[in-house]
Amino acid sequence: MSVYSITSINVKDWDAYNEYMRLVPPIIKKFGGRYIVRGGEIHSDTTTWKPNRVVILEFPTIEQMKEFRESEEYKPVAAIRQGASTSESFVVEGFDQN
Repeated sequence: MSVYSITSINVKDWDAYNEYMRLVPPIIKKFGGRYIVRGGEIHSDTTTWKPNRVVILEFPTIEQMKEFRESEEYKPVAAIRQGASTSESFVVEGFDQN
């Protein structure tokens, strides 16, 4: 079952964060992930939540997402993100239509 990582990001250092954005896509892809949302324009609806940047990733399984997050390839790239931004995220399982 697909899983989705939904993250609200506050970028503190755009130069470093741009480097992260350059490096991370092939690592995500290697582990079967793909972007659903990558910082698109946010349109307010009925919420008081005001995120600055939203990223949504999809992975085929929770195991593949965990492999990505714990991989040796991602660790140094994650350190760039952690130094350049703060974030809050959660993971949600997709709807199984079978």
